[in-house]
Amino acid sequence: MLVSLHVKNLALLEEAEVEFGNGLNILSGETGAGKSIIIGSINLALGEKAPKEMLRDQAEYALVELIFRVDDEEQVRQLQELDIYPEDGEVIMSRKITATRSVGKINSETVSASCMRNVASLLIDIHGQHEHQSLLHKKKHLEILDEFAGAKLNGKKQILKKYYQEYQKALEEQRQALQDGEGRERELSFLEYEIQEIKDANLILGEDEELEAAYRKMSNNRKIMEAAGNAYEMTGGGVSATEQIGRALHELQSAAEYDPELGELSGQLEEIDNLLNDFNRELSGYMTDSEFDEETFYETEKRLDVVNHLKDKFGGSIEAVLRAKEEKELRFQHLQDYEEYLGQLEKRLRETEAELAAISGEVSQIRQKFAKKLTKQVKAALIDLNFLDVKFVMEFTDSGKYTANGRDEAEFLISTNPGEPLKPLGRVASGGELSRIMLAIKTILAESDRIETLIFDEIDTGISGRTAQMVAEKMNLIGRNHQVICITHLPQIAAMADSHFLISKNVVKNGTFSKIVRLQEEESITELARMLGGVKITDTVLESAKEMKELACAAKNLDSSKS
Repeated sequence: MLVSLHVKNLALLEEAEVEFGNGLNILSGETGAGKSIIIGSINLALGEKAPKEMLRDQAEYALVELIFRVDDEEQVRQLQELDIYPEDGEVIMSRKITATRSVGKINSETVSASCMRNVASLLIDIHGQHEHQSLLHKKKHLEILDEFAGAKLNGKKQILKKYYQEYQKALEEQRQALQDGEGRERELSFLEYEIQEIKDANLILGEDEELEAAYRKMSNNRKIMEAAGNAYEMTGGGVSATEQIGRALHELQSAAEYDPELGELSGQLEEIDNLLNDFNRELSGYMTDSEFDEETFYETEKRLDVVNHLKDKFGGSIEAVLRAKEEKELRFQHLQDYEEYLGQLEKRLRETEAELAAISGEVSQIRQKFAKKLTKQVKAALIDLNFLDVKFVMEFTDSGKYTANGRDEAEFLISTNPGEPLKPLGRVASGGELSRIMLAIKTILAESDRIETLIFDEIDTGISGRTAQMVAEKMNLIGRNHQVICITHLPQIAAMADSHFLISKNVVKNGTFSKIVRLQEEESITELARMLGGVKITDTVLESAKEMKELACAAKNLDSSKS
């Protein structure tokens, strides 16, 4: 559940801290007091786009922080799959907004907005002020049904998606094959040329590196031989190091009999003389073996050109060239055995379509089974919401084509008066009725949903009187098993509050500020009186508010005793 909300420098809120409770949390206040800012700030913390205008004037930054308590083991597992690990049973989500950027964090670690939205989808469900309008779109109806069916359907839908992808791949291959058939002879000829070109090259893995090294050596042969020749002259020919060391050795040896120490030095110089002689022999051999061969250089250069040409043409490496040859040989085989290839594709397409048809049928059967359960439960909930003679069903049609979601098209139909035929929601329901229908659906989904916190943003738009009372009772019912946060302007709903918060707007030193406070019992009754009577609160209105609160408490106690 959502334990607390902390907001700083957001629109009219300079700073606010709200600690929500279990059950039904009501937020009320006069129009323009900033009720929408509360929902807006929660949405920001959950990864929604951050409009710059929400940053309070002259503030360097805005901050929103939500603290959730997570007790459900399945929720913990799902969070861990997203690499989010509750700390002491809590998940802290925050968003810091400046004029140029925003930073989202979960448990102090920076995350992307998409990650925040994914985590939020496991923890909280927000029903926005105009979300009921989505009921006008048929696509939404099927989404609601699939959500209601839940795990019973999810596994089959994953299989359906896999078969659909295989079917689309087979279709594309067949389309490509038919298109290829038009220029088959031309492509066969071209493939044969390219395959033969690679074959004739007789490429060997690694030979390009060896060729490049040999070419580099031969193309620099003159420089190499000049350097080697100069070194040989300095160490072994003419007035060279070898001759100088020989003379030095003779001088030391002639005097060594007079001083043993010179004998040791003479031995060291003799080793140097031997090493230098060995070096001169090896250098002379290297120069003899490295004589430039014009024909070898030409063949190396020619071979390197062939290898590099194929590398440039087929992927940049010998490995890529050889892979290209295998692919072209396979393609050549397909085109050569064209009719057989088309037959194999046709067979594969039939098989994948049969699999897709079968799983689509299974998904449709599951949907229709759960549609009966869903519409029956929604109808009961609608009766509770003052739709007395309502009929509510779901109509299925075959779309005539396969999608990753099957072939089903489904639509909710409703009749709100006796004798009236069933019609699509958009042709029957008003805005207020759509709100109640969505509330009924949310009530049903909430019973099987692991998401603990539900937020309703002025879902009571367009209703009053007895209907408002029934909506209040339904809200209270949802609050028995979930944490509900509801922004409302109806006293009937506010009277049901387990926790009642007042949002007010004040002008201080030419600045406008909103604040939010939790109301005590008497303060809640006063707020109910304001909602009932407007600006002027009389004793009669206060008595009515007190009575409304008492009746609400009695209804809640009755519900508790039944459960």
